[in-house]
Amino acid sequence: MGEKIKYNYAFLFYDVNEKRVGRVFKVCKKYLSHFQKSVFRGAITPSNLILLKKDLNNIIDKEEDFICIIKLLNEKVYGEEILGVQQNNTGEDLII
Repeated sequence: MGEKIKYNYAFLFYDVNEKRVGRVFKVCKKYLSHFQKSVFRGAITPSNLILLKKDLNNIIDKEEDFICIIKLLNEKVYGEEILGVQQNNTGEDLII
């Protein structure tokens, strides 16, 4: 039998309309630690991750807002999940 994962660690980044940013911030703060501006991180149980996504989906406009959750299962495996519209910025425009 494989080893059970007792918790996950997540990073959450968001870019949402200013009308919803305060509500999104409060929901994220409820489940994760505020790291910087629109970035949160911390240990989170699978059930709390489900609740976090449910709460966020009730707030955001999926056609306009962007939320990215990076889920770390261990130091070598992670999954990325996008809620809403993803910007296609590669960052190359910042390199001169």
